Amino acid sequence: MNDATQTSVVGQESHAVHLVTDQTFEVEVLQSALPVFVDFWAPWCGPCRMVAPIVEELAGEYAGRIKFAKVDTDQNPGIAGALGIQSIPTLALFHGNKVLDYRIGVVPRDEFRRMFDGALAGLANSATQA
Repeated sequence: MNDATQTSVVGQESHAVHLVTDQTFEVEVLQSALPVFVDFWAPWCGPCRMVAPIVEELAGEYAGRIKFAKVDTDQNPGIAGALGIQSIPTLALFHGNKVLDYRIGVVPRDEFRRMFDGALAGLANSATQA
């Protein structure tokens, strides 16, 4: 499987959501030029499976503006432990080493849009003031 094609939680092909591991988190998330939305999940988690299709849809909608990633907390306990993640799904929007916003649990699609649009507006404002 190449980097352009990753397997999603539900086993379907996804071109928009990257699978990130403890080993790739720093490069894929913290060093990304784009803000990165990370879905911390596990295969056994029912609420995680409920959020997955929404994340997939929004990844297409925000392509080129926000990078989307998933971290399986069972397979990658290092980063989840380092970030203090105790409940899943934890859904966090990063830019560099900073968490811009986050939610825990099942979140409606419109709540994600508010999160993303607010963060993008804030980043655009700070870029124009710099």
